[in-house]
Amino acid sequence: MDELKGKTALITGGSQGIGKSIAVAMAKEGANIIINDIEPAKEGAEATVAELKALGVEAASYYADVSNFEAVKAMVEEIKKTFPNINILVNNAGITKDRTLKKMTPEEWNSVISINLNSVYNVTHNVLEMIPEGGSIISLSSIAGVGGNFGQCNYASTKAGIIGFTKSLAKELGKQKITVNAIAPGFIKSKMTDKIPMMMLDQILSLIPSKEMGQPEDVANLAVFLASSKGKYISSQVIRVDGGMMFG
Repeated sequence: MDELKGKTALITGGSQGIGKSIAVAMAKEGANIIINDIEPAKEGAEATVAELKALGVEAASYYADVSNFEAVKAMVEEIKKTFPNINILVNNAGITKDRTLKKMTPEEWNSVISINLNSVYNVTHNVLEMIPEGGSIISLSSIAGVGGNFGQCNYASTKAGIIGFTKSLAKELGKQKITVNAIAPGFIKSKMTDKIPMMMLDQILSLIPSKEMGQPEDVANLAVFLASSKGKYISSQVIRVDGGMMFG
C-alpha cells in the first residue's frame, strides 16, 4: 500500500472502463487523481471523483476534448491552479469506429486518429513541463497495434503510432529519469466486448490459453507497477496484457 503516496496522476478518459480502474488502483496506493473526460461524461466523472475521494485522496475532474490542442492547453492551465505537478500521466482516452478500409469513411478514419493518437501528443506536450524527475508516462496501446486486426485499420494505426511515440519519447526523457511505457491490452471485459456476438466471442476465447477475457483491474495493476518505484528502471517498453493470446 501507499506505493504512490504523495504523487498526482492525470488520467484521460478516466470516468469509466480501464481509465476508471487505473484511477481507483492508483488512488488505493495513495495517489491524488485528476480525471479528464468530455462534458457528456460529466456525470460519470463526478461519480468517479466521489469514489476516489472516499479512498482518502484528493481527486478532481476536468473536461476537454483531448483531440483539440487548444482545449487541452486551457485545461492544463486550469489544472496548474490546484496541482503544481503531475507525476504520472496516463494517456487512456480512445474510441473505435470499426469498418473494413474499403467501406471506411474519412470521418471514421479521422476521428479515430484524432482522439486516439493526436490526443497523446496534445496531452503529453502540454503536461510535460509539469512532470518532475522520476515521473512516469503510460499510454494505452493495444494488441491490435502490434498485430493488426480485421476491420480496424484506423484503430490499429493509432495504437501502433502510440508504440512509436512511446519508444521515441522514452529516449528523449531518459536523462530526466522519466519513464515512458505503453500497455497493450488484449480482450478486456468492457461495454465494448459485451457487444461481441457469442459465436465471435467463442472464437476469440479459443485463442486465449486461459479461455477467458481479462478484467480492467489486470491492466490497472500493471499501470500502478510502472508508475511506482518498482518500475523505475522500466522504460520504452510495450507490455501486453492479453492472457498469452500473442495476437500477431
